[in-house]
Amino acid sequence: MATKITPISGFPELLPRERFAEQHVLDVVRRTFELHGYAGIETRAVEPVERLVGKGGDADKEIYAVSRLAGGEDARDASLGLHFDLTVPFARYVLENAGKLDFPFRRYQIQKSWRGERPQEGRFREFTQADIDVVDIGSLPAHFEAEMPIVLAEIFEQLPVGDFRVRCNNRKIPQGFYLGIGLTDIVTTLRIVDKLDKVGAAGVRAMLVEAGATAQQAEQCLALAEISTADGGFVDQVRALGVDHPLLQEGLQTLAEVMSAASAATRPGRVVADLSVARGLDYYTGTVYETQLVGFESWGSVAGGGRYDALASDGATTYPGVGISVGITRLVQLLIARRGLTTTRSTPSAVLVAVTDDAGRPRSAAVATALRARGIPCEVAPKADRFGKQIRYADRRGIPYVWFPGTGDDDGDQVKDIRSGAQVPAQAQTWTCPDEDLRPALRTD
Repeated sequence: MATKITPISGFPELLPRERFAEQHVLDVVRRTFELHGYAGIETRAVEPVERLVGKGGDADKEIYAVSRLAGGEDARDASLGLHFDLTVPFARYVLENAGKLDFPFRRYQIQKSWRGERPQEGRFREFTQADIDVVDIGSLPAHFEAEMPIVLAEIFEQLPVGDFRVRCNNRKIPQGFYLGIGLTDIVTTLRIVDKLDKVGAAGVRAMLVEAGATAQQAEQCLALAEISTADGGFVDQVRALGVDHPLLQEGLQTLAEVMSAASAATRPGRVVADLSVARGLDYYTGTVYETQLVGFESWGSVAGGGRYDALASDGATTYPGVGISVGITRLVQLLIARRGLTTTRSTPSAVLVAVTDDAGRPRSAAVATALRARGIPCEVAPKADRFGKQIRYADRRGIPYVWFPGTGDDDGDQVKDIRSGAQVPAQAQTWTCPDEDLRPALRTD
């Protein structure tokens, strides 16, 4: 009896065209990170469960524990869990390698993470993230907080995402504001306000009152969250609410500096101050970021992050940091599902080298070797079929060129652009593939 294969939800697998699209996104992200001086690292997939639970700050998050099937109880590693993000393992990495790193340390990391949450559109159990962070010893200058939205904007400007917004806030603004109006359970209030995009103003108002806020305090929280500007105008709007607290003033100053730097380095309107952004993780202490695609706000953030001051500490020394994370899987799946993102071909090959007959296969292989030596991706036809069939084979895969090896010294090679039908003499040692055809290109519906 044949075994039926059942897909496992939340663990996406991509077809070749989709994988090429994802690789293009990854290349853009990695290249941009490196242009800004970030060095790549990789950390282990598992961390002690105690550390993950202690640093995650989200009681709803399910952590996958790790154990071996064989070997009995003694072989179980139930104290280990798969990391749910890259920031917590990076903080541990910094502590373990502090004596070998140069500070401020700038790193990027592109790896998979795992979360045991309910799979749905835009949410997965296994997914790829791409992070950058800057950490320093003891203190971290605020100008690093201004760098993050600039990097995010540069990445999304290079991708076929349409309009987008990098939304920025500073955790000290809502914290100081809440303290200024008499609220003391700051963590709960932040988590509730962070649900504004999901449940709306009425839902947040009800949840705040249920958590102990008065109706007036709930309205004040919503008034703060409604403030959004593409420049430093948010400062006057916050002060007009009539609330004062030293932490609030500190946050306003830092966010104003972030917006000033971003305005000078990005297109108008790409980076905005949005005081509804809270970020649910407890370890954020300063500027926080979320990136949304305009028209697809219901998907939530496709990139985000923030500043943290106490995540990496050995008790004697603290390593404050700031970072961002691009949800590669989330972003690519959105573009595939909603924008029809795909690529121009399902294979890296730009050239199919035809085979005239079985005896001529070595000649075709020699052509392919010469083309590859010059950086031109190609493959040799699987069968010595009629040339019409070999052309159709290339066409089905999106391969733009078919190469016909000559049969002798007087019968030179020919290369055919099967899109236009143009066919010209060519030599494998000199023919140049147009740059736009050398690699699969992205396209959207």
